[in-house]
Amino acid sequence: MGAWAGRLAHHGQVHCFDYPYMAQGKRRPDPLPRLVQAHWAAASSVRTGAEALVLVGKSMGGRIGCHVAVEQPDAVRALICFGYPLVGSGKLKKRRDQVLRALNLPILFVQGDRDTMCPLDELASVRREMDAPSELYVVVGGNHSLEVGKRQLKTLGETQADVDDRIEAAVAQFLSRYAST
Repeated sequence: MGAWAGRLAHHGQVHCFDYPYMAQGKRRPDPLPRLVQAHWAAASSVRTGAEALVLVGKSMGGRIGCHVAVEQPDAVRALICFGYPLVGSGKLKKRRDQVLRALNLPILFVQGDRDTMCPLDELASVRREMDAPSELYVVVGGNHSLEVGKRQLKTLGETQADVDDRIEAAVAQFLSRYAST
């Protein structure tokens, strides 16, 4: 998310944080309630007055942001998820869609079409069942980190920066619709 923080700063204040397990150098994430608590603590520390926030997160950070939005609906205006982890990796392919179905505020999914943690057909099925307005920006050739392979970039005569510019434009359009006060 660090690289995106710089890009997103052009569109509003950006505040990054690490979850406690990351700050402690651990690899295994904390239990969900602790992650949600840490995310809310970080978000509420930068919130001024009754101002609603746009929460942006990459992978697990986006998923935990969704949980925060469900628990604190008046504090969150919209969500942007880069590489939402709809299904687990490895042997456990559990679908993480319950929180998405509980949302009632706008959400933008930015997903690579080669992201094995979020098959686009499964995301489309979930989006049809969601009450919240949702949008999808697909990064053609993108993986879970939204990176496009070097061969594909060369074939297209593009760079990853070109891909990232288009992602940023999609985010800016979403923010223009949902982040204004």
